[in-house]
Amino acid sequence: MDDGSLNSAKPPSALIFTEGGDISVCTWNVNSVKARLPALSAYLQDKKPDVAMLQEIKTETDSFPSFELNGLGYYSLAQGQKSYNGVAVLSKHKIVLERDALPGAPDNGEQARYIEAYCPDLKSTFISVYVPNGEPPASAPESTERLEYKIAWLDALVSRAHALMDKGDPFIIGGDFNVIEYDSDVYNPKAFENTAFTVQPVRQLFKAFYYTGLTNALRREKNKVPVYSYWDYRAGAWEKNNGILLDHLFLSPAWADKFKTAKVDAEVRSGEKASDHAPVRCDLSLQ
Repeated sequence: MDDGSLNSAKPPSALIFTEGGDISVCTWNVNSVKARLPALSAYLQDKKPDVAMLQEIKTETDSFPSFELNGLGYYSLAQGQKSYNGVAVLSKHKIVLERDALPGAPDNGEQARYIEAYCPDLKSTFISVYVPNGEPPASAPESTERLEYKIAWLDALVSRAHALMDKGDPFIIGGDFNVIEYDSDVYNPKAFENTAFTVQPVRQLFKAFYYTGLTNALRREKNKVPVYSYWDYRAGAWEKNNGILLDHLFLSPAWADKFKTAKVDAEVRSGEKASDHAPVRCDLSLQ
């Protein structure tokens, strides 16, 4: 078991965990942690999540801004690669690396899309995932290679969720799933028909997370209006609210029993040099 020493020096202002309080957990596709560091820092100082799972950090592991985040009171563990992908877990409580690749993934961990971090204080594992997009390249629109990769990757993630459920310890999976679960999760369903976001095998694998016994935090809220977490940079998508719900937090039963609230912090998307995704945040009771 790796102690994450490269990326998790002890923060000078680290909080001491106390029983009986509440904690906040979030997931956020930051679309380049270096470009988004001011926005990320502001968010961490404002919302003060105890644990944050990041995707698309788009930097190599050794270049992850651990020092800057350390100054904000966060331990950090990252699994990165140059210019693409990359995932991380931040925590106010000490975390140790359990896995930096998804077991059974079709790429054998070559793409930085998965990281598992264990928090001894919370006695829980936190997993950040960046599911493949799956859409074919413009140069080969008929190719199914990327979709097949996405399906195989999702299948491996479902298998990992089953294994963790069998183990019985608390865990939370947060990330950009690149799946449109329902037509109501996208501003224009017809525009996304028969894409890698909506085809039946992809949607079925997403629903398989529920069959493992996991709870989708956002679905607990019974929102009466569409809730989105992604707005393209193009065509005024944010201003028109042409969004998509792609980001989710899945809770194991132990955490689902402690659920309080969940929401998308959509206002972050309107900030200066914002990511095209907004954070999804969940509050949990420890009482």
